Amino acid sequence: MTASVAVIGAGYAGLACAVELARRGVQVTVFERSHTLGGRARVVAKDGHRIDNGQHILLGAYTELSRLLRLTGGTPKALERRPLTLHIPGRMHLQAAALPAPLHLAAGLLFASGLAWRDRLAMLGMMRFLKRCRFLVDPAWTVAELMREAEQPSTLVRQVWEPLCVAALNTPVAEASAQVFANVLRDSLAADAASSELLIPRVDLSELFPVPAARFLAVRRGKLRTGTAVEAIERTPEGFRLEGDPTTRQRYAHVVLATAPHHAGALLASAGGCDRLAALIDALPAEPITTIYLALGETVRLPHPMIGLADGPAQWAFDRGQCGGKAGLIACVISAHGPYESLSRDELVLAAHTQLERELDRRLPAPEWSQAITEKRATFACRPGLVRPGLRTPIPGLWLAGDYLDSPYPATLESAVRSGTAAAAAILRGA
Repeated sequence: MTASVAVIGAGYAGLACAVELARRGVQVTVFERSHTLGGRARVVAKDGHRIDNGQHILLGAYTELSRLLRLTGGTPKALERRPLTLHIPGRMHLQAAALPAPLHLAAGLLFASGLAWRDRLAMLGMMRFLKRCRFLVDPAWTVAELMREAEQPSTLVRQVWEPLCVAALNTPVAEASAQVFANVLRDSLAADAASSELLIPRVDLSELFPVPAARFLAVRRGKLRTGTAVEAIERTPEGFRLEGDPTTRQRYAHVVLATAPHHAGALLASAGGCDRLAALIDALPAEPITTIYLALGETVRLPHPMIGLADGPAQWAFDRGQCGGKAGLIACVISAHGPYESLSRDELVLAAHTQLERELDRRLPAPEWSQAITEKRATFACRPGLVRPGLRTPIPGLWLAGDYLDSPYPATLESAVRSGTAAAAAILRGA
């Protein structure tokens, strides 16, 4: 294939697509309006600190991203591999054992603390319930309805299923899709032991995949144009022309639109003939994620790299010092909509610091430095019956890629890279 391809967006989806095309000898150009790679999973430089715009946890089940990390030469040390661990200070500790499935989960439950025997049996009962129905549930169910059908005790829902749901789907249990949650459980807890492992990045999210992907493209004559905003897509007899492309005479046989969904609608509208698709994407409900960073000094260390928080506003805390970052740097994560959205930055920092002190049951130093980052449209709200677009558009040669596309999974890095490689495969099939 000698025809050139343009990829708009240098996030995980766009770069996955570009890597797969370049690997097959396709001439590819990636356009990114920012000077930082990664899209909605990127590094942010602030006051001498390099922090991520949000925290991302990978599962061992996320095989496509792992493959791309190996392909682009990423170092295995970039990911901290940990057994599945749910730790809520003073309330619960559950860790999968180093045994083959399903013994890893059974042994973990046997030695768990903070869970009554009724809760442990109910958790195994949930997995049996899902296996009996082959992980296919009523598509109209929310996760809360799934919990009722599987007769899960309220304490287990509050301490295990609800945190897992919010972490995976970024949507509250009362609204989240039971089928998508079942898909995640099928490919993690119900699969082999390695699939349930937590993979915590030890480098920033730009360095994890986007930077190695950029190097991979460079040695294969791929072009990466950062700081270049594409404002419109024009169809011409010779191919697609991009408004904003500094090579004004360049025409592309294919264009992959790998932007965030809230940027896709206008570009689709500019191409013409995509009004219904643009309206569908624009109508996707969004959920925010706020990450509050607290630099508390080298003496502060959490009991685990990732712990659950039970008493709001944050649901999780990450010890970046245990994962390649500066000692004492703690990231508190608040997922989905909530009352916290009315708080100022200083109020968020105070609320997170107070919550950590309360749940760790000890006084903590005042932050030496702090930062609150809110991605207002971090993911789509993963609700039952939500219609998600596919990779094809009404215009031949114009494709979509992104974590919001139709997929068994919620909006994750794995969903993003899978959509990118699927778009590349479709282009190569039609070459």
